[in-house]
Amino acid sequence: MEAATTPLVGKALLQRVKDLSHLPRREKARMCGYYTVGKDNQTRVNLSEFVEAVLVARGTPVGSDATKDGRGREPTYRVSVHKNGQIVIGSTYTEQMGLKPGDEFEIKLGYKHIQLVKLDKSSSGADEFAA
Repeated sequence: MEAATTPLVGKALLQRVKDLSHLPRREKARMCGYYTVGKDNQTRVNLSEFVEAVLVARGTPVGSDATKDGRGREPTYRVSVHKNGQIVIGSTYTEQMGLKPGDEFEIKLGYKHIQLVKLDKSSSGADEFAA
């Protein structure tokens, strides 16, 4: 059993997540220090803290720090599927992520989730936008 460490934050967290891109999300969180060990020596992964830390490290405000868009509404990080089957993310999120028209993504389907991986036009590397 590994000893609990201080969870990674900021650039160190983003680099570690990139290095561990081949692992499942829970394993990434554990390897980045987002876990606790209970009295019965059971390891509990703190997945919500990990996801929030990744968002903060990427510069996306979360919680009460979230900025409002021009219409006075706060981003909710929730969307619904339209009648035509499309999902619209919205300009608030694309602006926060620094996305520009023409940016391309690879879509990875998982069990009950969709992962968008930004394709880097200058090289074969990619940035993940889901933790």
